[in-house]
Amino acid sequence: MDRERKLLQQTVAIVATIPVATGLYGVLFGQALTGDAVSISAESHFRFMSGLLLGIGLLFWSTLPGIEEKTNRFRLLTLLVVIGGLGRLVGLVLTGLPSLFMVGGLTVELIVAPVLCLWQMRIANLYAEEFGVA
Repeated sequence: MDRERKLLQQTVAIVATIPVATGLYGVLFGQALTGDAVSISAESHFRFMSGLLLGIGLLFWSTLPGIEEKTNRFRLLTLLVVIGGLGRLVGLVLTGLPSLFMVGGLTVELIVAPVLCLWQMRIANLYAEEFGVA
């Protein structure tokens, strides 16, 4: 179990780098990522959403120590990511196919995050069985 737990921790650490890096970039540089000129209000909203993305990534990192005991936090974060992914999917349906980076984000949000959550639940259950934790 310990080897699989460490592999999960390493995987989450790597995957969470995506929201941390893109969120931090968005907070610091705003809409510059796309090169589109937007209103000050849209720029402010973009930076706010980037801050949330940064926070989600940091909170995923906070699950790494003792990941087998952080099921509730992991599930909540996964739910937030999936809801965001569903919003992105609605946008895809209504406005068309976004850039390859956005499709990659959609894949992480709707497939990778739920798979990691299921994996975390598996590790938590193995830990509970091994150590008699409820």
